[in-house]
Order: sequence, then structure tokens, then C-alpha cells
Amino acid sequence: MKIGMRQFACAALGTALATALWSSGTTVWEMNSYTDFLRGRFDGVSLSREGRLSLAPKVDTVFSSDQPVIWSLAQGPGGVLYAATGHRGRVYRIDPSGSSSLLFTADQPEVFAIAVDSAGAVYAGTSPDGKVYRIQDGHAAEYFAPKAKYIWSLAVGADGALFVGTGDQGKIYRVTAPGQGELYYDSGQSHITGMAVDPQGRLLAGTEPNGILYRISAKDKAFVLYDASLPEIRSIVPMTDGSVYIAALGGSVAQRMQSATQASQGMNGGDVTGVATTTITVEAQAGPGGEIKPPDTKQARPGGLATPAAPQVSTQFTPVVDVSGIEKSAVYRINPDNTVETLWSSKEEDVYDLLVLEKQLLFATDENGRIYGLTPDRRVTLVAETNQGETTRLLPSEHSVLAATANMGRIFRLGEGPGTSGSYEAPVHDSGTASRWGGLSWRADVPAGCSLVFHTRSGNSAKPDRTWSDWSEPLTAPSSSRISSPNARYIQWKVEMAGAGGVTPILNSVTLAYLPQNSPPVVRSINVVTQAVAVNQPSKPTAGASTAPYTVTVTDSGDTSGSSSTSTGTPTETLPRASQQQITISWQADDPDGDKLIYNLYFRTEDESQWLPLRSGLHDNSLTFDADILADGKYFFRVVASDREANPPASAREAQMTSAPVLIDNTPPVVTIGTVRYSGGNAHVEFEAVDAASSLRRCEYSLDAAEWVPMEAADGVIDSPREKFVLDLTGVAPGEHLLVLRVADSANNNGLAKVLLK
Repeated sequence: MKIGMRQFACAALGTALATALWSSGTTVWEMNSYTDFLRGRFDGVSLSREGRLSLAPKVDTVFSSDQPVIWSLAQGPGGVLYAATGHRGRVYRIDPSGSSSLLFTADQPEVFAIAVDSAGAVYAGTSPDGKVYRIQDGHAAEYFAPKAKYIWSLAVGADGALFVGTGDQGKIYRVTAPGQGELYYDSGQSHITGMAVDPQGRLLAGTEPNGILYRISAKDKAFVLYDASLPEIRSIVPMTDGSVYIAALGGSVAQRMQSATQASQGMNGGDVTGVATTTITVEAQAGPGGEIKPPDTKQARPGGLATPAAPQVSTQFTPVVDVSGIEKSAVYRINPDNTVETLWSSKEEDVYDLLVLEKQLLFATDENGRIYGLTPDRRVTLVAETNQGETTRLLPSEHSVLAATANMGRIFRLGEGPGTSGSYEAPVHDSGTASRWGGLSWRADVPAGCSLVFHTRSGNSAKPDRTWSDWSEPLTAPSSSRISSPNARYIQWKVEMAGAGGVTPILNSVTLAYLPQNSPPVVRSINVVTQAVAVNQPSKPTAGASTAPYTVTVTDSGDTSGSSSTSTGTPTETLPRASQQQITISWQADDPDGDKLIYNLYFRTEDESQWLPLRSGLHDNSLTFDADILADGKYFFRVVASDREANPPASAREAQMTSAPVLIDNTPPVVTIGTVRYSGGNAHVEFEAVDAASSLRRCEYSLDAAEWVPMEAADGVIDSPREKFVLDLTGVAPGEHLLVLRVADSANNNGLAKVLLK
């Protein structure tokens, strides 16, 4: 039997349908959790851990620098703000009234660090080829040049001395007067990325690339508070109870160095584009935060500094998740006993700054400039989204919080109460195929005077573009608003929220129903094989025949007797067949919609055009049957897969695949003996073998039941349905001998003949 395989797809719809075939089951897209909503876009909307959308604190633009990035913020006496920007090396002064002015323009493109002392003098650290300038009464003068490429951080000590953190040498200098600076500590790291002075007057310094936090109590005297798994310590917030909050991340230094290099090369060539943003998914346990209420800004640091002190938090923060070694950024708390807790971490989102308030810890990230709030009881809230590339700095202000951003460089103020309006745009939903949209429904708490209005749009590209439909007319019925957007594969919704009198509506969940187009199954392969199966007795005995095993015994007396446990007649002296051939047809198929499939199997001969059913209603992916139920010849087998059990008849789909031609050959070759000569120990035998269905492949002989010996055809090659053979034997011992000839065809059917030499 010769088995081959050929694979090709056959699409047969039968009747052309004017409309699409829709699936029988309605599919629902529901958003009701923190992780669901977090993937969307927020504009004036907050997200609680419980997955509740509400109006965010009112966000006002305090200052727009028209520069790509604000690297650092500092507050001076009287609430005056100072903003250090890139990529033109400018420092701005912003009055409490909101008026702003350009205070200083450096020769270098970046001002990464800024600080203000108790006298109101402003210090600006420039990069690359860093220098520190002191700005007072509108006059700027070079204050210290550490001969370092970068100045990443500045901090004013309790005694009024200025600490300067540098890169790429990782050194800290203590400067007491113009040009009067000494090396205070050499970290052995490449960069000093953050500094702060604790309530005891000790300097805290974070480094890169090993993410080490040092506590430096005197010149050349340091203690490692923490060695993080992340490369950079960016933000450091010491507390009055001896604890320290830090933010660690990876990649920020390289990004800022690249910005500095590009800006330095393009100083005379116009504006340099801002920092690129990255789309991420935050993985964190979180919950709704408390109100934004900054601490008393009139508290002074040791040494009489006018800048606000870090507030005391009465309840400690509990860790949320710790995935050390694999996260992209993390927020840690170092307790007074030097134990460390991971409060929050993300595998995809960078944390740039921290701010500890009375009821929550705020942290800023690079996902659309988001600001999160973490309460002591492990509840994270997405407080606000500035929709900028990054929120780089957070600063407390009277009854508000200030947030500096990159791309563009702006300062926003977050108020205590919610804003009057906001919107949320859900992520794009992929229905998998063209779908018919049903209704949009939602659960919400809408106080009097507040409102929720929904819109939808759809398209067939993964990202919304000009090929998408416009936003629909307003949908206002919470139970089920019929979606008017065109049938398509992708859909998106947005909600516009309006509050009143300081009260906000709360959106709990949104459900969108649709009916996907029923996709046809896919038959990916079909394979046909044969195998020999041992047969010890007839598989289907005839009526009245015995099914007991039959034994033939030959004794030394020459008697032959047949015995059976239940004999009903004289048995023939015929041994049962050793094996029989079986055909196994197997196939691989699946359904894009996940529908359960049912299969029909058909066959036809090479000369026929009509397909005949072999098996119907199969759920398995294979079928095995005896080969002898089919006559000799070439056959095709076809598998038809259908999803009719999961869909109504009108929308059921099917697919099929046909095998390569398969040769069925159950008949062995016929061996015919011709001339036989035997004398003097020499034998000459001529014979012919013929097969009706396939070509011959092998010929062997055995003399006196010895091992089989291969032999070739008379023409040298056994390759046709009819072959002649000539066998010459020499040195045969005198006496009678039994010669058995065996010829096999392509299907391994054996034809035998015997010759008695005497």
C-alpha cells in the first residue's frame, strides 16, 4: 500500500450570502477594575483602587516655560518658585501671583539641579562641563566649577554650605564660598543622582549605576543605607522619625545625558525636541487615596531654612509588591532600624519624584505624566494625569501640590477639591473580527447637578486614525444605549464627566455588547498512514464458527492432530494471519472563535467525481479502519470541519481539506515458476512475479527455512508491476531441498511460491 500526502485549502461557501454570517453568542466587553481602567487615557479624571472613576483634583497651569522640560523645582522665601529647564539652560522665577520672568540663561544647555538657601540665593547646576552659578538680586556669578561633566543634584546643608553632586565621577563637593569647595565624599560610583539633608543635618546621597543610598555624616564618612536592585536612586525624602522614602529606577541618567548631548550639539540650531514617551501597563496593588492636603509649609528645616520641611506621617506605609531584580522602578521605605520595605513597583513605568503629604505619599511617573497616591493602608489611586511626557518634580504648596513636567516644560497646580469636568478615553477593544455592535450600559453614582455622557467610535485599524468613524452622538441611557458606530473589528468609548458644587459623579463599570462575525474553521493539515496490526483470530467470526484458538501439533510418530477447547467439526490445518493492514486518517483543525467542531469524512476513487461518506459526526481528529474495506486503487480522502453545533444553521461555517492520492493495495503479487533444473549440486530456477495494483519492490529466497536472501530482477532493478527473476544456486548438498520465493509489492504485500528441488 503506497501512502502519500498533499495539502491544499478548499473554500466552499455553497451559496453567496449578501450579508455577513454572525455568531450565535453575544460577547461582552466589560471594564470594572483598576487594571481595566488604568490602560485608558485620563483627562481631569482620577481612578481608585476599587476601579472607580471620578473627577480628579482641579488642575491649573501655573507656568509654561516654552521649553521641552523642567528638570528641577525649588521654592524660596515668600512662596517664590524657581524652575530649572532644558535644553537652553534657562532658570525662571515664578511669583505667587503667577507672573514669571527669565532669571538666568547659562552657557550650557541643561540646568539639571537648582537649590535655594535661607537668604534666598539661588544655585543652578549646569551641564555638560558642569558649573554652579549663584544668583542673587538678579545677578548671576560662577560659584563653583568642580571640573565634572554633569551636575545632577544640589542640596543646602544645615549650616548653609552647598553640596554639589556630580557625574561622571560620582563625587560630592561641599562649597562654603565662591570658589571655596572641597571634596566631601567620593562614592566610587559614576553619578550622584539625588541628594537631601535629613533632620539631623546628615547628607543623603543616591547614586548610579549600582543604586546605592549613602548617609554621609562627615567628610569621607558614610554608611550605606540601602543597595537597591535598580541602577539609580532618583528621589530622596527624609522624615523626622528617621525613616527615608526613596524612588529607584533605571535609564534616567542615560536619558538626561542624551538630552544634554543633543542640546549641546544643537545650541545654535533651534529648538530640540523633547523627551519621548513610552506606553506602559502598571502592575501594582492599589486603591483610592485620601484627599490631597499638604503639610504645614511654615515649618522650617534645621538651620533656619525657609523651604518646607518633610512632614511627619503617623501611619507607616505597608508594602504592595516586591519583585526585586525584574521591576523597572520602585518606591521604598527605609525604616529607622534600617529595614527596607518595597511600597510599590512597576515593570514598565518610571518613578521620577516623591512627595509625602499628611494622608498619602504621592509619586510621579512617565506614563502621560501620571501622579499616583499611596495611602498607609496599601491603597493606590491614580490621582491625576497631566498628559505630558513625564511629571519630573512634585512640590508642596499652600493647600495644593505643584507638579513640573517634561514635553512640554510646565508647572501645574493640583487643588484640594475636584474639578468641574473631565473625560476618560477607554483603551481600544479588539473584537477579533468584524462585529455588530449592540448596546452600551454602565453603573454609576450621579449626584444631582452632575452628569455622565458617553460616545463611541469604531474602525478596522488597531490604532484610531482618520479611517475611523467620528465620535458618535451622546449616549445617556445607563441601562442600554444603542451604539450607532459602524460595524468593524475595533471599538472605543469615552465618557465626559461633569460635577457641580465640589461634588463628582462616580463611574463603577461599563459594559459593551457585540455580536462577532462567525469565522469559519480552519483545517490546517490532513495525514493518511497505514500500519500493520497483529491478528491472532478473526475480528468478525462467521455465524456458527468457533472463536477458540486452534492448535496444530505434530508428534514424532508422524500423527497430526488438531485440538480445540470447543470443537464443532474437523478444523483445517491453516494458521491464522499474522497481521492485517489498517488505515489511519488524522487531521488538525481549529476555530478562530473557539467553537466546538464536528467533522465529516469522505472518500472517492481517482476515476470518480462523487464524494462518498466514510464517517459522519466525528468529534475526534482521527479515524482508523481496516484497509481491506476498500478495493485496490487510488483514493482521495476529504475532511469537512463545521461549527454547526455552536451556531444556528443560517450562520454555521465550514472548511475542508483533501488529501493527496492514496494507493490502496491489498492483493499480493502472483509468483509463477518457470524453468527449474537441479543436478550435481547446482540449481537453476526461473520465475515471474506480477502485481495488479502497484510496482514490485523486493524479492528474496530461503533455502530449507534458512534466512531470507535478497536477490535482484533479471534486468537489474525491481521497479515495475511485472518482473522476471533468475536464481542460480551452487554447492547444494545432495538430496531434496525446499526453496521458497517471496516477492513484495509497494504496499508490502508478499506473494510466495515454493519449489521442491530433488
